[in-house]
Amino acid sequence: MRRLSDVLKAEYGEKIYRLALSSGCTCPNRDGTVGTGGCTFCSEGGSGDFAAKPAPVAEQIEEAKRRIRGKTDAKRFIAYYQSFTNTYGDPDRLRALYMETVRRPEVAVLALGTRPDCLGPEMMDLLTELDRIKPVWVELGLQTVHGSTARAINRCYSLPVFEEAYARLKEAGLTVIVHVIFGLPGETKEDMLDTVRYLAGLKPVLDGVKLQMLHVLKGTELGRQYEREPFPLLSLEEYAELIAESVGILPEQTVLHRMTGDGPKRILLAPDWTKDKKHVLNTLNRAIAREERRD
Repeated sequence: MRRLSDVLKAEYGEKIYRLALSSGCTCPNRDGTVGTGGCTFCSEGGSGDFAAKPAPVAEQIEEAKRRIRGKTDAKRFIAYYQSFTNTYGDPDRLRALYMETVRRPEVAVLALGTRPDCLGPEMMDLLTELDRIKPVWVELGLQTVHGSTARAINRCYSLPVFEEAYARLKEAGLTVIVHVIFGLPGETKEDMLDTVRYLAGLKPVLDGVKLQMLHVLKGTELGRQYEREPFPLLSLEEYAELIAESVGILPEQTVLHRMTGDGPKRILLAPDWTKDKKHVLNTLNRAIAREERRD
């Protein structure tokens, strides 16, 4: 399985970093259109707690570049609109925002986190138009293939909605990345791997995947549930085993965009082991290497 850093370095000749930006959008699962409160795991920042504050594009990009300046002297970046649902809102405002973004010379890729139920004809036309200027990645928060879990986390859309959106995005020639969360309450290891197997069977082949450990955050509905009655969470060893098996299941063409993530430490309730990202990444890489040797 290919890793994103290797793919980008091969294409651009340098490491490409993400700039976490904010579009100022909300979510139909918060404003009452399809639900209220959002997904139970989602923070007040709309899963974009590290994103720049809403501001003009140029200001956001410069702020995001300052945040990572100690890590890189990269000249080109992924403009990642991460928080909330970035295809949900006034189409004219979003057109102006994203057109300004893709026309900036330092932006190599535009990535938009969104929901499959927020991709109407007008938005699809805009995404296709943007993709002719710079590559557009559409990141869909599926999280799980299981309907019972989706209802429990208040996702507020069904699997057929995802499938229809995926088909339209691929027919339009757009790059699709799917987000998965491991460790959602009530799911077994086989349940989680079923989600991975489902993604492995998608046609056309899935472009990319982000695998994420469940972070239980203060202020979320899931956090309140955990504080009332703590539920079992995956250990680092269990999570590493899941990642290694998932990498073995997914097609070679599917790019691994992420195999772990960050929960803001100031609001992280659990699991505590996710705070040491370097140790987590080393553990995951060792588990993948062991799995590859077995194959």
